[in-house]
This record gives sequence, structure tokens and C-alpha cells, in this order.
Amino acid sequence: MAKSVQELMTSNPCSIDTDKSVAYAAKMMRDEDVGLAPIVEDNRLVGTVTDRDITIRVVAEGKDPESTKVTDIASTKLVTVEPQQDLDEALQLMAKHQVRRLPVVEEGGRLVGVVAQADVAKHGDDARTGELVEEISK
Repeated sequence: MAKSVQELMTSNPCSIDTDKSVAYAAKMMRDEDVGLAPIVEDNRLVGTVTDRDITIRVVAEGKDPESTKVTDIASTKLVTVEPQQDLDEALQLMAKHQVRRLPVVEEGGRLVGVVAQADVAKHGDDARTGELVEEISK
């Protein structure tokens, strides 16, 4: 599978500014039908929030989604890839870090896309997709 991340990634993903609330993020994720909300400051990726983060870190803890900022629950130790990286490298990172989505950034941390397990499933070969799902699910 000699494809680059850029060939399969979702370009120009919706992102959220650091001052937005979790409620705003949840609505954006619903409207865009995505499970990851990249958080940016001056177009530079500074964190991510997933639908699971909202469930575990806000809803289950009884926090108010309107007053809780995305930066309060964001993951900031990010695993990212660059657009020109080989897709196999991205798959290895997904498996190693057990994540289903990777933000794609250019030099300086500018967010340009997201590559997801679903992208691989749609465009990759069935055997490799099966291996990826198995590795991530361990």
C-alpha cells in the first residue's frame, strides 16, 4: 500500500478555536458527522477532543458542557503525521498509540487534514484494514 497520507486524508477539517465550549464542539461534531475536533490557535494544532472525551470527561463527571472549555478536556500530547508521509507509517502510528484518527500537520504545526481508520477502510486493502483494526483494538 504505497500511498501517502495526503491521498486519503480529509482535507481542511473543521476545527475549533481554543476559547470554544464543549457544547460548541459537540454540536460541530454532530453537524459535521465526525468523532474528532482538532483545536487550533492561529491555525496551529494545539489539541484534540473526541466524542469519547466529551462523554468521559464532561458528561460522566457531571460538568456543564456550556461552561467547560474544550481546552479543559483536550488531549495535548498529540500524535500527528505529515501529508507526504507514507500511509503505512500512519497505520503503524495508529496501532502503536491505539488511536483511530491522526491529525495531519505541515511544518510549524498548521493543521491541513485528518486521516482516520475509516479513510483506510474506504480506500485501503481489506487485509491491511483488518490488521489495523485488530492492532488498535488491543
